[in-house]
Amino acid sequence: MSRLSHPLTLLGAAFALTAGWVAVFLSGTTLGAVSTVAVSGIAVLGASFLLAWGAETAEKDVPRAFAIAVLAVLAVAPEYAVDALYAWNAGAGGATIEACSQLTPAEIEAGATPLAEACHSANLAVANMTGANRILIGIGWAGIALFTVWRAAQTRDPAVIDRDGVLADAVRLDRDIATEVAFLFLATGWAFLVPLGGGIGAVDTAFLVGLYVAYIGIIIKGDIEAGEEHVGVPHYLQSWETPLRQFAVLFLFFYSGAMIFTAVEPFAHGLEEIGLQAGIPSFFMIQWIAPLASESPELIVVVVLVNKARSTAGFNALISSKLNQWTLLIGTLAVVYSLSLGSYSVLPFDARQSAEIWITAAQSYFALALLVNFEISVREAVVLFVLFVSQVLLEFLLIRDLIVLPLSSHDLLLAYAGLYGVLGTALFVARRDALKTMLGLAADAARTAFGREPVHEEFAD
Repeated sequence: MSRLSHPLTLLGAAFALTAGWVAVFLSGTTLGAVSTVAVSGIAVLGASFLLAWGAETAEKDVPRAFAIAVLAVLAVAPEYAVDALYAWNAGAGGATIEACSQLTPAEIEAGATPLAEACHSANLAVANMTGANRILIGIGWAGIALFTVWRAAQTRDPAVIDRDGVLADAVRLDRDIATEVAFLFLATGWAFLVPLGGGIGAVDTAFLVGLYVAYIGIIIKGDIEAGEEHVGVPHYLQSWETPLRQFAVLFLFFYSGAMIFTAVEPFAHGLEEIGLQAGIPSFFMIQWIAPLASESPELIVVVVLVNKARSTAGFNALISSKLNQWTLLIGTLAVVYSLSLGSYSVLPFDARQSAEIWITAAQSYFALALLVNFEISVREAVVLFVLFVSQVLLEFLLIRDLIVLPLSSHDLLLAYAGLYGVLGTALFVARRDALKTMLGLAADAARTAFGREPVHEEFAD
């Protein structure tokens, strides 16, 4: 092994990528937008490698699903921070359902008064959250599936299925994701109900956070896999003795998490400034560009895993990220908001954000229908990507008055939500046997976690 390819050299290179941001952060240096994006973006890249290596190394000591869940939480921590900031500002400004209902949408959008600005922050909390969730599926799930198939010629990834026909190749997913898919299914069903209450409240928090706690309770009791063979840095670190190896994992998690948490927000803010200078509307930037930046760590981590022919672990990470964003992220918004307000209340949002939640839930519903048979084909990934991109593009053109359609931006969201819903329902009906299998596997995982015998032996591989 050459010195350049030695694991310690690779670790040193990844840490070096973060050094510039460490210097800027500790010294308090103020950079311009372009410089900030460059320095913080490079740090996010380095931290993502460290995070991926830490998660892979941890698989020797904890169940893989739990290691990936930790990875997912750390990777999306900046998204939590951004949304929590908006929720906090909404509560601090006194935004309540009653107060915000006295203002017109134009007044809220303009933010001319402290109350209007607080109501706008409440809307932005929802917009940023829904944008992040749709990006994770529309670009993350779809893009990584396409990338996995494209890279299979070099990686020889055993998860890629070579089939005859146009765009028929597919990525076979780990059947162990049945637990994540089942919990996502429950969270998605609940999300359809959230707008009916006019805001995010205690019931939503209790249900969604409770779902995630139950999920963690199941996967943490899983078996430690005997082992997918690791290479490179994880293989090197796994050869260390137990106390040192575990310290290394904790340090990689802590350091990469700190880098991601501190660097992604300036990275996203810098991109926002560049976009605003280019004339892109602020609301559009906050809903799409900022979440895209905050989702970058997990996407980089998954690309690293796919490049090592570990696409199943990569998809597990993406699905786990979606689950924690679709449960913890939504559920904790009302808590942060109420703490800032000084008393319990429901985080308000307007009719536009109701439509955003419905289209996000519908996209999730459709995506789950694609995965319910434990594979995703190139054709399906293209459809998922095209539906996402076309909706965002049409919405942008409508906002900029570059096209004229016989429906408003709000109506466009509802139309796409309906389309996702119809396609998802048709797929679930066609794949009802696969749905039964998935639910059976998830039920068996839950029973096993609590010391009971599985009852669906016909679903075993």
